[in-house]
Amino acid sequence: MSGNHQIKNYNRAFAFGILLNVTFVIIEASYGVISGSLALIADAGHNLSDVLGLLLAWGAIWLASKKATEKRTYGFRKGTVLASLGSALLLLFSLAIITWEAIGRFSDPQPVQGMTIIVVAAIGVVINTITALLFRSGQKDDLNIKGAYLHMAADAGVSLGVVVAGILVMQTGWSLVDPVTSLIIVVIIFIGGWSLLRDSINLALDSVPEGIDMPGIRNYLSEIEHVIQIHDLHVWPISTTEVALTVHLILDNDNKPQKNFLSQIQQQLHDVFDIEHSTIQIETQNDESCMLDPQETTVKE
Repeated sequence: MSGNHQIKNYNRAFAFGILLNVTFVIIEASYGVISGSLALIADAGHNLSDVLGLLLAWGAIWLASKKATEKRTYGFRKGTVLASLGSALLLLFSLAIITWEAIGRFSDPQPVQGMTIIVVAAIGVVINTITALLFRSGQKDDLNIKGAYLHMAADAGVSLGVVVAGILVMQTGWSLVDPVTSLIIVVIIFIGGWSLLRDSINLALDSVPEGIDMPGIRNYLSEIEHVIQIHDLHVWPISTTEVALTVHLILDNDNKPQKNFLSQIQQQLHDVFDIEHSTIQIETQNDESCMLDPQETTVKE
């Protein structure tokens, strides 16, 4: 999926999600002041950080659509990787704050401050769930979208925990339900947040993206007619949705490759292995030794 295609798919989703959440932050903070609830005011601040996460992801996708320049030959597409990394760190930071507050409530339990908090939190569940659903389909293929999805899913989970805990506290009087519920939700969200952080770091370090079949690519290139060796094979992410490949192919001297030899390889790499941008260097046995040819090469037997 190209950057431009992403913009068409997610411009409205980001705009609608940000509008919904900014509106909710204003309402939640206002009711927090009116009811004297520090919990609502604190949660409004947390939701505001998630709005910043949405803006970060949206801005990265917009930058990724910009044309390449002489200085940035791949454009700003790598910004989507940095945005996903930032979203992961922001998410884990938010979870750390929630954990800290929850642990503090074990020693100093806070009573539920009335039905107002439960109602406002219930509204938060609806708004955050709707926003998360806007990004649900894309989060499987784009780490940047996954970051936006996890932020909204986390907020929906926390708000749901407030509602459930509030009702249970009002029914049973057991004030520890609130921190226990919060910690359970933190653990669940942390699993997804940790995978987002791990995958984002891998992409930032130009590791082979998840789902790319490196043995399959190597075998395919090695088995191409007239190819006797391959070397200097590299696969790395250009963005959270685009993958690049470079490779040197050494051909035998007996026959010339057929017409459209390179374009057919590129098409196969694209269609079968999801390689968006491939660069292939052709060498022959009679060529000078390539300075990038390591001691160990893949040789067709």
